[in-house]
Amino acid sequence: LAPDHVSRAWDAMLRAGKSASVVEHAHLRLSKALNDAMKRQLIYRNPCQAVSAPRPEAKELNPPDAQAIHRLLETARDTDYYELLHTAFYTGLRRNEALALRWRDVDLDEGSISVVRSLYRAKGGQSIYQAPKTAKGRRLVSLTPSSVLVLRALRERQQVDALVLGYLVNDDSLVLRYRNGNPMLPRAVSGAFKKLVHRAVLEGYLFHDTRHSHATL
Repeated sequence: LAPDHVSRAWDAMLRAGKSASVVEHAHLRLSKALNDAMKRQLIYRNPCQAVSAPRPEAKELNPPDAQAIHRLLETARDTDYYELLHTAFYTGLRRNEALALRWRDVDLDEGSISVVRSLYRAKGGQSIYQAPKTAKGRRLVSLTPSSVLVLRALRERQQVDALVLGYLVNDDSLVLRYRNGNPMLPRAVSGAFKKLVHRAVLEGYLFHDTRHSHATL
């Protein structure tokens, strides 16, 4: 395998319609594999080191501003997703981090959330809760006073709903779930977010934009 082989492969992927970010990811994965092969003395050089992968263009971010956040939250207020969106906008948690939160991870007295795991959907539709992939992923996030009030009211409401619907609310139960006690799933949340954006007469926002909005605010 020579550098020109690698270069031609990336050019072919681009001509086939693959994005520069996909090609860059392929380049990094191949380079890592070839570095491992060098360590095992299976090859004497890594041809990827002589090739520059295409750099994806930085996307211009335009996350919801304060006015759009208010409209989205008001639109979601009477839905099961209000507390999730409020938490996402005011903590910057990723969707799957928020969906993995247990009440033991939330300290309403100190006003903080411990991010210690994330939700993954495995093949077959199985939900798996795993620790963050990096050390930076495990972190303590401060809650705003309004977030504390929202989550405190949510727990009190869940305790009442649990008596009627027959599910448990304890330290190990999920914070953000449907009123019937069922867990929220990532794809359903993303779809619901798009519908709420449309109902709020806004367009083009994805759930991940809540994280960008938090950073901007």
